[in-house]
Amino acid sequence: MFELPLDLSKARILVTNDDGIHADGIQVLERIARSLSDDVWVVAPEAEQSAASHSLTIHRPLRLRQYAEKRYSVDGTPTDCVLLAVNKIMAESKPTLVLSGVNQGSNIGEDVTYSGTIAAAMEATLLGVPAIALSQHYERADGPPNWATAERWGPEVVRKAVTVAWPRNVLLNVNFPACDPAAVTGIQVVRHGKRKIGDELVERTDPRGRPYVWIGTLRGEADVSPDTDIHVVLSGGIPVTPLFLDLTHVPTLQTLKQAFA
Repeated sequence: MFELPLDLSKARILVTNDDGIHADGIQVLERIARSLSDDVWVVAPEAEQSAASHSLTIHRPLRLRQYAEKRYSVDGTPTDCVLLAVNKIMAESKPTLVLSGVNQGSNIGEDVTYSGTIAAAMEATLLGVPAIALSQHYERADGPPNWATAERWGPEVVRKAVTVAWPRNVLLNVNFPACDPAAVTGIQVVRHGKRKIGDELVERTDPRGRPYVWIGTLRGEADVSPDTDIHVVLSGGIPVTPLFLDLTHVPTLQTLKQAFA
């Protein structure tokens, strides 16, 4: 089922996200997908599932809701959505490409380990379907995301990405910068960066006098290399990063084999 390069005019595209079926970003992604193919399906969480990571619902039943032809929600996680879409909703004719997003906020650096947007693309990849995660960076102090940037550049990124083959255990992570479409400096294929770990924990007391802790900013920008997704998106470019699902660290594998010989 993993077919690349891909003829988008004949593609069956599954659109999903982690911000929910009613999010602005998924409407943007639907328009991107429909500019590429006439066969577009939407299966997304019923409610926001940001930072759900690659979680799967196993302790309760899942419910599907159909809104229109080829448009569904699932009262579960992004992973649940892709699993049900591929193995149930679209089981008779499975998707040939999964697009996840457009996420409200970037997924760069260590964000990818928390992201439900990335997790949906990850699940598709594990199920043998090529997948691309798309996110729109924005500065929260400046207001809502400039979705026009993702909408203008998204089709071009997807078209170029599927003209080549990538391995079955690889997904693509794309981030759009917080600038107007005309100000984008270009598309760059770069490596996964690393961000400084933040320490912001807000400790307060609720109206009943009970203490609680609110997790604040998780990540802050430190000095980053120019060949990383972090640097590119903060500099007005569009980083495209292949993420590898085999987490085995081969050099350490060999070292440990010597230790346990």
